[in-house]
Amino acid sequence: MNYQELESIAHQIRSEIIYANFMATSATHSSPALSCTELLTVLYFKILNIDPQNPRWENRDRFILSKGHAYLAYYAILAKRGFFPMEELPSVRSINSILQGHPDMNKTPGVDMTTGSLGNGLSIGAGMALYAKSKQRAFKVYVMIGDGESQEGAIWEAALTSSALKLDNLICIIDYNHYQSNGIVDDIVPMHSMDEKWRAFGWDVLIVNGHEMNEIYSALEIARNSKGRPTIIIANTVKGKGVSFMTHNNEWHAKQLTQSEYEIAAKELEEARHADRI
Repeated sequence: MNYQELESIAHQIRSEIIYANFMATSATHSSPALSCTELLTVLYFKILNIDPQNPRWENRDRFILSKGHAYLAYYAILAKRGFFPMEELPSVRSINSILQGHPDMNKTPGVDMTTGSLGNGLSIGAGMALYAKSKQRAFKVYVMIGDGESQEGAIWEAALTSSALKLDNLICIIDYNHYQSNGIVDDIVPMHSMDEKWRAFGWDVLIVNGHEMNEIYSALEIARNSKGRPTIIIANTVKGKGVSFMTHNNEWHAKQLTQSEYEIAAKELEEARHADRI
């Protein structure tokens, strides 16, 4: 699949995110999903060794969305990849839906770990990677965390342990969109020199534009072939990417679209998709 095809999928995923937001029975987290759309697109359509017809295949690569509030992008990607019908998306957060307000491995096909309580995903990923090493399994483990989530102490415990255990089958991705639920990350607990922090903890560090398919793919290729150390990809992203009134507007961290807002967002995304075709 070439980069143009990946871009086309990312456009579709963004449209599905805002549609699911509009159709949901309560407020959903749309802007944190919009920032990681390209990252998930490359992972699921170019990198991960998975089988949608056999979601629990023992030798599959594992993915953990530690920043579980980005579930709208995750669900749309899983549906597009064939784990369940796209028609399920408007049921998000409904009672008895397979798509709950945070990923649930017991309800949603393709979800490898239940998440939502921030800070836990990297520790779980380290455990999966250690299991793979102990059983001589070839699968890789990918974990996506947020920059606000990186304030959690558990993240750094997992980082130190993963380095000490030389878990080179563990790849972490930071969706570095500079916001957390209550505001700008640097106004709350600054995470300056993120790359230096991770290098000090013994990780290989790659920095990319989290909306450029070629940069994301190249970094993931390097990461999955790394030897001796875990790798972190720091992906610089834009919260609310693709919708003008959501971009850098933290009011949309968890908010539902009105009819008029949905129509504006849908039009903008369609215009962007058309522009990329020209």
